[in-house]
Amino acid sequence: MKAAAFEHVDAADVQDALRLLASAAGRAKLMAGGQSLGPMLNLRLSRPQSVVDLSKLAALTSVQVQGQDLLLGARLTHAAIEDGRHPALAAHPMRQVAAGIAYRAIRNKGTLGGSLAHADPAADWVVALVAMGAAVCLQSPRGERERPLEGFMQAAYTTELADDELITAVRVPAMTDGRWGYYKFCRKPGEFADASAAVCRVGPAAPWRLVLGALDGPPLLLSAFAQELGEPGAASLTLSRLRNAVAAALPERDPIDHQLHAVCLARALAQAGWPALAA
Repeated sequence: MKAAAFEHVDAADVQDALRLLASAAGRAKLMAGGQSLGPMLNLRLSRPQSVVDLSKLAALTSVQVQGQDLLLGARLTHAAIEDGRHPALAAHPMRQVAAGIAYRAIRNKGTLGGSLAHADPAADWVVALVAMGAAVCLQSPRGERERPLEGFMQAAYTTELADDELITAVRVPAMTDGRWGYYKFCRKPGEFADASAAVCRVGPAAPWRLVLGALDGPPLLLSAFAQELGEPGAASLTLSRLRNAVAAALPERDPIDHQLHAVCLARALAQAGWPALAA
């Protein structure tokens, strides 16, 4: 199957992209890498009047250090993050996440902002960046705003992006002295996850953030359980306790899902410095 007819327009800069979005009155789609939108067009799941191509906007590929944060351009590819092409990303845990996204051919073209805007529940960035406490920078003809990523995704393939708004950057902690772990379960490498979990503490004095992903909708932040964690090595933390916490947070899921997410959470904690958990 081929896509329904649409107009393809190259945006000259961000302001031009915003103008094109506004003039389309909700019937335009933005395309950066096209790794998600392309198949949706070909399957006719999406039938926009026009596609605004952002692939020539070099301004959206920058990496800026701003105090204890990094500001990553939305058109930064997964491969650029994986390879640590910018010095600020050389030791950042986002490289681990990027390296596990689909296949290298996809990572060469797929973009950070595109993944977040697409909002697939099984995607990697949405769960990993919620765990980091990241934020998205949005721009429209009405101006700019910054929104915590937690809550930005409202449902599967649904975000709070307005029709005339685009993601310009993502703000993430630099993680120079943080603890981090991310683990996902896939039936084979390159596939979307059946279960995933990310854990993060951005600094020694910061609280732990535990997030479950690959759900039917947005990732789930286990705030109450994270407050009970204590420090790595707490004898009271067992795999059974993790499973009970997951079951309480996901009562509609079956025991197999509870086990998969609990194991993902345990392995993410192990990456963050927790010892192997007893059953």
